[in-house]
Amino acid sequence: MKRLALVWIVLTGALLAPNVSFAQVSCSREGLQRTVDLYIAAQTKGDTSGLPLPAMGLGYMENAAPADIAQGVIKKALKIDHHRSLLDTASCQTFTEVIVTNKETPYVLGTRMRVNHDKIAEIEILWTTTGYWLFNADSYMQWSSTEKWDVIPAAQRDTRDTLVSAANAYLDAFLEGKMDLVPWGQPCNRTEGGSHTGKGAPDDSCQVGVPSGVNIANRRFVVDPTIGAIVAYCTFGAGSPGGGSGSPDTHLFRIENGKLRYVHTLTHLLQTNFRGGGAGRGAGAPGAPGAAPGGRGAGPAGAPGGAPPATPPNTPPATAR
Repeated sequence: MKRLALVWIVLTGALLAPNVSFAQVSCSREGLQRTVDLYIAAQTKGDTSGLPLPAMGLGYMENAAPADIAQGVIKKALKIDHHRSLLDTASCQTFTEVIVTNKETPYVLGTRMRVNHDKIAEIEILWTTTGYWLFNADSYMQWSSTEKWDVIPAAQRDTRDTLVSAANAYLDAFLEGKMDLVPWGQPCNRTEGGSHTGKGAPDDSCQVGVPSGVNIANRRFVVDPTIGAIVAYCTFGAGSPGGGSGSPDTHLFRIENGKLRYVHTLTHLLQTNFRGGGAGRGAGAPGAPGAAPGGRGAGPAGAPGGAPPATPPNTPPATAR
């Protein structure tokens, strides 16, 4: 009888005990890191069963449009070569840059998640692959993995407001052309889809000519002052005939002492939809984004949302400059 009672107590305790992995998902820095860890495991396996998703009402988006998670890129098993994350405890969000250099299905992803108590309430993924704007996963991997995005000592960190202001100043310059308001740093390096500015010199600059008249619209931020980082989910242009392509886009910044140090951009725009062609045009080249009007803000957008291609388009990826 005592043995039966003991077995019953053990079983009852097991049934009532919370799922430890899910319980660690929260808005604390540790809870958000656990959220990222669960996502990386899910993306590696192409299996979301280990994610603490709500029973109903999950917000899932790809490339700035609502999408069916069952058909999404998150259901595609990917061998992840490198990733880095922002943990935003103020808004209970995360951002993870994911790089996959697999030759058959290379990807660079920007994944945003929002936690609501102990559930992942939103997942938003912007993905790029072969044939998309200046895409080159090997080059992106080369530059991103060798950059220094470590924790900034508390006394030297910029405030959240400073990071948001710096990001907005950079993005505003595409519309207003007010370059003097951007907190340019030196050295500063920009990686755009895989194309790269700078040679590792002390005077490397991200101040490659920026077009005017392009409205970087629909901005949403994830901010992590601990590592001096902020990412903007946005559209490159407002999506009107005179305002740019409206292509889904992310701009990721590392800011040190109030100045830009690194800029990473991903744009969900098929290279073939870029008015003027340009496969192989590096950042700052004539007609390229950040160079002159008629860059990616000028052509129609690649179709947002929807499932990723089973086989990426055959357009050759651009070589980084």
